[in-house]
Amino acid sequence: MGEPQPQPLPLPPSSPRYQKPEAKSSPVFDAQASPAISLQPASNKKGPSKSKKLLRRFRAVFRSFPIITPSCKIPVSLHHGGRIGEGHIHGGIRMTGTLFGNRRARVSLAIQESPKCLPVLVIELGIPTGKLLQDMGTGLVRIALECEKRPGDKTKIVDEPIWMLYCNGKKSGYGVRREATDDDLSVMQVLQAISMGAGVIPNDGGELPDGEIMYMRAQFERVIGSKDSETYYMLNPDGNNGPELSVFFVRV
Repeated sequence: MGEPQPQPLPLPPSSPRYQKPEAKSSPVFDAQASPAISLQPASNKKGPSKSKKLLRRFRAVFRSFPIITPSCKIPVSLHHGGRIGEGHIHGGIRMTGTLFGNRRARVSLAIQESPKCLPVLVIELGIPTGKLLQDMGTGLVRIALECEKRPGDKTKIVDEPIWMLYCNGKKSGYGVRREATDDDLSVMQVLQAISMGAGVIPNDGGELPDGEIMYMRAQFERVIGSKDSETYYMLNPDGNNGPELSVFFVRV
């Protein structure tokens, strides 16, 4: 065996032949995966005056027909030709509603005063996102969230923690109110510039095999019938036919 060859000494930085060692590359940060949240807090505006509330209730009596069924106690308004602009209860408060979630996961509904505001209401529904959006593409969808009255309880109906969920009259699990998570806020931030529409948000960093987040955003009209009933009607632009959704909160 030959003698080991001596290793050359490292060149000093002042040498002309000195080369700076290459730095190891660091992981690339995806800005879209964790966008900076710039959503504004919801306003503290007072609700409509008492006279306006009475007017809305008066209109509701003559422009909608409540139907009570044994399995699901929700009021159903009549529409002409399936167009939500005709025969619809007007005079409610316009809100922004977003259905979103992984295709196979439970869908969430977020309600905002505008796309640039923090959500005032986030509900997780016991229906897969893909199933609900598919049903909306083929016909009318009525979701009823029902809970029991409790004597002396002054909780607002949308502040209840859990409801029995019915979809088109069929029991479909539960609806659960929750605080907006970081993931929820990230979705709202990405969709901040969208007032209405549907699509898919890539989620390459997700742990699920199907990591894409489906969403559908539209304007909703919030109509307060009483302290025990509140409804969100999805509005279609220009009164055209298309996906239609109504969400009823009922306390019985």
